[in-house]
Amino acid sequence: MAALARITRRALTTQLSHGHVIRRALSTSAAATATATATTTKADAKSITPSADRVKWDYRGQRQIIPLGQWVPKVAVDAYVAPNVVLAGQVTVCDGASVWPGSVLRGDLNKITVGFCSNVQERCVLHAAWNSPTGLPAETSIERFVTIGAYCSLRSCTIEPECIIGQHSILMEGSMVETHAILEAGSVLPPGRRIPTGELWAGNPATFVRTLTHEETLEIPKLAVAINDLSKSHFSEFLPYSTVYLEVEKFKKSLGITI
Repeated sequence: MAALARITRRALTTQLSHGHVIRRALSTSAAATATATATTTKADAKSITPSADRVKWDYRGQRQIIPLGQWVPKVAVDAYVAPNVVLAGQVTVCDGASVWPGSVLRGDLNKITVGFCSNVQERCVLHAAWNSPTGLPAETSIERFVTIGAYCSLRSCTIEPECIIGQHSILMEGSMVETHAILEAGSVLPPGRRIPTGELWAGNPATFVRTLTHEETLEIPKLAVAINDLSKSHFSEFLPYSTVYLEVEKFKKSLGITI
């Protein structure tokens, strides 16, 4: 029995020693593979050299001012035009006017004018046709102290001074809104339709609702002035357009400063 016990113990010891040798060999092989992979990765990282003009390609944004042929959009010095607005072709933004983020004014076929202290709010689309089927002027004209609500679509229409166009409204070719008139939100003004002075219209198609009171007509230009005052706080946050920031960022990179 004693001899059998010694033989069994010797066999177990031999098996354990062989297993330990195999485990050590496997761990050594894995460590060597990891070291080789890390070395290869570092070598690849060192071999990649960024282009010298890489910073320029980091600023591929849309253009705000788009000239078309001989026509270049004109923006007054004190007018506020948000950075992501698109002005193309025959577009004029007069003194004190404001065009808010996401709007597109496309004057590729005819003129678009935003008058003094008027405002075109977020995501409006203004366009103008070659000509109007009604015989009225085909250009899109927004005169002074006019408020255009967000998400409106205007095409070859005329809006006289001191009017309010509610948000999500559509004004089609040849339509006209006379002085001291209001078009309610979500309304559609068909081609050639005219809203007389001092009236409130609404609906699809827009129809007469009631006559505005004297107090209501006095509030129309006050709203335009209030939005103009608000635009000044936005205007002060943006410096004149230049590419100086590219040079500043290159200088920071040369000093090792994280951008």
